[in-house]
Amino acid sequence: MGLQGYVGSGEDVRRIRRQEQQLEEERTNREAEKQQRDANVSAAGFRQFGKGAVETLEAAIGQQTVGLVTRAEFAEKQRTLQEQIAAHQDKRKHEEVQAANKVKEEKQAKKAKLASKTKLSFADDVEEEADEGAELSAKHNFKAAKVSGIGKDPSTHTAFLPDKEREQQEQHLREQLKQEYELRQQVVKNEPLQITYSYWDGTGHRRQVVVRKGDTISQFLKAVKLQLSEEFREVRSTSVSNLMYVKEDLVLPHNLSFYDLIISKARGKSGPLFHFDVYDDVRLEHNANVEKEESHAGKVCARHWYDKSKHIFPASRWEVYDPEKDYSNYTVK
Repeated sequence: MGLQGYVGSGEDVRRIRRQEQQLEEERTNREAEKQQRDANVSAAGFRQFGKGAVETLEAAIGQQTVGLVTRAEFAEKQRTLQEQIAAHQDKRKHEEVQAANKVKEEKQAKKAKLASKTKLSFADDVEEEADEGAELSAKHNFKAAKVSGIGKDPSTHTAFLPDKEREQQEQHLREQLKQEYELRQQVVKNEPLQITYSYWDGTGHRRQVVVRKGDTISQFLKAVKLQLSEEFREVRSTSVSNLMYVKEDLVLPHNLSFYDLIISKARGKSGPLFHFDVYDDVRLEHNANVEKEESHAGKVCARHWYDKSKHIFPASRWEVYDPEKDYSNYTVK
């Protein structure tokens, strides 16, 4: 359609030209669609995702060989389609590799971005570099020092917190002190102790015997029996369990040791139980507020004598020693 010989207003001319342009665009679009359809026909196998390469190739050949074709044309079209399919597959693989690399790069960039957000920055770039260098140097020095308890500040006061290593050291120290104390105790217990006693059968027979501070009353009475057996026949026939040791009017149990009396500073009715010699406390002025330190010789007697004489003096004052009882306020009745 043309405008030759047409006489009209300018608006009509412009409308006619627009219509001609639209018609020309429509014609061009139709030709492009036709060419696209032809290209789609040649690559028909690319849209059949569920089929194999052989089925795709057969379908594409069937669409392009409609009608009678020669053997050479059929082979040429088959070769062309095979090349197109191979090129498409290579392109697809390349695109998949690129897509995978892109996803990987995006993940790495995301991780780097998250890591950068967790860091605080309050200085310039130069100061940050200096701080990073100082931090690396401090970490290196810390590792070189091999400080125990990684993650703890060694300058922090943690004495109130449970510490396995400190508890082991304290336990080792306690065991060491315990062994030293027991060793000193053993040395003291092995020291000799001279005891002045009086064998009592109604009258006194004063003797002296040497034992160890760690010996018990039973061991002391055994030594006394050996000492008195030659002189007193009744002692010779008496067992150690039937002998009694009375000190400051108290009958001392056989299982009690002299060491226990000494370290506890035990006192009896009439004087200390930790002195085993004999002496008088002579004072120029008497003071009732100060205990007297007179020590009297302990008495060793047979139990059968005590049983028949405990109603008369001095056996009437005797009683069994009780370590929990206080005898400081005892008075003679």
